[in-house]
Amino acid sequence: MTEAPRPRRPLELGPLQIWPPVVLAPMAGITNFPFRSICREFGAGLYVSEMIVARPLVDRNPRALRLAAFGPEETPRSLQLYGVDPEILGQAVRWLVAEGRVDHLDLNFGCPVPKITRKGGGAAIPLKPRLLQRLLRAAVTHAGDVPVTMKMRIGVDDQYRSYLEAGRIAAAEGCAAVGLHARTAAQLYSGAADWSRIARLKEVLSVPVLGNGDIWAADDALRMMDETGCDGVIVGRGCLGRPWLFRDLAAVFEGRTPPPPPRLGESARWFLEHARRLCRWTLERIAVLQMRRHAGWYLGDYPSGAALRARLVRAQTFEELAASLTDLDPDETLPEECLGRPRGKVGRPQRVVLPHGYLDQLDDDSPPDPEAEDATSGG
Repeated sequence: MTEAPRPRRPLELGPLQIWPPVVLAPMAGITNFPFRSICREFGAGLYVSEMIVARPLVDRNPRALRLAAFGPEETPRSLQLYGVDPEILGQAVRWLVAEGRVDHLDLNFGCPVPKITRKGGGAAIPLKPRLLQRLLRAAVTHAGDVPVTMKMRIGVDDQYRSYLEAGRIAAAEGCAAVGLHARTAAQLYSGAADWSRIARLKEVLSVPVLGNGDIWAADDALRMMDETGCDGVIVGRGCLGRPWLFRDLAAVFEGRTPPPPPRLGESARWFLEHARRLCRWTLERIAVLQMRRHAGWYLGDYPSGAALRARLVRAQTFEELAASLTDLDPDETLPEECLGRPRGKVGRPQRVVLPHGYLDQLDDDSPPDPEAEDATSGG
């Protein structure tokens, strides 16, 4: 007998109720305001900023301040923050809250980037429970009524799995929810996410658990929730070039059948709208360079996508981007076999390098080197 689907409920984060229970994962250089605004056109959810490093924010670094800003229509304003020093992290949270800049804060302790972990940062931090506790306590204490969540990975590798203890610490320190990217740092983005770890975390925590990993289509989100019992899903690479995934997610959570994928003409229009908004947000030459990367995600899976992308990668201005798409077939359809295909970063597994002697001092709660902070997301 088939088990009945679990009931669908809003994701509750303190005073916030998120419906559908869908969260946009922060992605460096991608989930800026223009991209978030495009995604919001397709449905509600929690749209989190790029990861912001606490130290530059405390120093009022102009780039950090710009990345931490939201559009006037953005609500709730959700910001992901990363830091390795409890004092600095607390100062950043205190300032954000006092200035009324955020409605939700997410702390990232899942970054697998080698230059971060080798300094003791990112996904290495949950290995040191006392340090993690200090960081979470500093953030939650200064956040007041603003809900704080934490995102992490299973651990640095299969030998050192820290997610259960880290989750318990987060719940004890007052986090409103815990997100788990169900891969180790050693996996990077390779292989399959182990959803059984999400289920295990849900078994041991009383706070909401958010599952992350391998949600390529809307049905994957429902399947994850049914298999793991998690309270919401975090969508990352699956929405690259497919902001309409949030429309499909809204449909399936409401019990409706999603509409067919957009035809090439519609995808091209959203690509150009994304480019237009990005050009208004930053310098045109920078925006065009970024959109040349997005071209493969928006258009590459269509039969003529490779040829279109070859033209787009030569564009230097918005007008050249638009001119490259004038003679496409607007009715070209997206092949069905492309819908569940992994997107974005894949790569191979890595050996996680930690600071010398790091594993011999797991009770140490002193902050790692400031070089363990870097504006690189990857949780």
